Amino acid sequence: MTKGSIHAGRDIKIVDTTLRDGEQTAGVVFANREKVRIARLLDEIGVHQIEAGIPVMGGDEKRAVKEIVKLGLSASIMGWNRAVISDIQHSLDCGVDAVAISISTSDIHIEHKLQTTREWVLENMVKAVEFAKTEGVYISVNAEDASRSDMDFLVRFATEAKKAGADRLRYCDTIGILDPFTTYERIKTLISRVGIDIEMHTHNDFGMATANALAGIKAGASYAGVTVIGLGERAGNAALEEVVMALKHIGGIDLGFKTAMFRGIAEYVSLASGRELPAWKAVVGSNMFAHESGIHADGALKNPLTYEVFAPEEVGLERQIIIGKHSGTKALTAKFAEYGIHLDEDEAAALLPQIRSSAVSLKRSLFDKELVYIFEDFFGKRA
Repeated sequence: MTKGSIHAGRDIKIVDTTLRDGEQTAGVVFANREKVRIARLLDEIGVHQIEAGIPVMGGDEKRAVKEIVKLGLSASIMGWNRAVISDIQHSLDCGVDAVAISISTSDIHIEHKLQTTREWVLENMVKAVEFAKTEGVYISVNAEDASRSDMDFLVRFATEAKKAGADRLRYCDTIGILDPFTTYERIKTLISRVGIDIEMHTHNDFGMATANALAGIKAGASYAGVTVIGLGERAGNAALEEVVMALKHIGGIDLGFKTAMFRGIAEYVSLASGRELPAWKAVVGSNMFAHESGIHADGALKNPLTYEVFAPEEVGLERQIIIGKHSGTKALTAKFAEYGIHLDEDEAAALLPQIRSSAVSLKRSLFDKELVYIFEDFFGKRA
């Protein structure tokens, strides 16, 4: 996807489901105060719609959704439901302005999970949508396992949903089996045959969730379903920070998000979920702007754009020059200048083998104090 290939001016909206699909990650539970805090952060950064939870669960889940609704956020607040009228009533009790109505559309799900027929699926979906429509809420109809569904049936499903009053179709790549090329063709076909707004809901089982979300948007989808740091069942979902930054820097669409908050919200969700925020995580990982290799560090010192696609401050990070086995003299000189120590070219060249040897023996990069100790041992103490 070349820069600007997703046409600027498109009205793309971000639907965050960290509090629903993200919390469905095996072993993850958010305390109510954490759910409320995450909702506030999502709203502050610019998320258009927050899927706040599953009200029919009752108890703490329903209380949390009610608390989020009472915050009076700018974002739309959505409750997730099965295609069951009583589920939707629980969402309405919370005061949400949007409901997701979810039901499987693939034959493998219809036969083995629901143990019913396509006609039953259509009938129950339509009844649920018609009920929600009378309540005046925004309606997303979720085609679960859409990526394994027969296209003709999916077209019929989407058409019936639209007739019943649905505002959009959530295209769910439930088990993450799509690739961007297939995604583009399927979404293009669906939009041309039905003419309904599409939300991409992509999972990361083969590492293509973000790519598939972008492919769907390129094909005409108007909504991207995401979670913070890609939290979600199994391998997770398309990551909020990845989709927003890729749209901005690759697709040419700036959604106006407060992206400088991305690292902060990533850290909070990581802590609340008990899930690691890897140093190598795309966009918000600490290694995004850490340079050790001599060639890379030299280039970044001369002009950061040589090895950075955007400024670290844009996502709440800082540039780091790391000194270790692969460092060169330019990086070493720059690092010691931070300590107020001027190394000339010969001194840096003489010191570098000591630095590299220490890094190899320790099997890691070196801390600031370790670098100073090595300097003192080699040259003698010097102001």
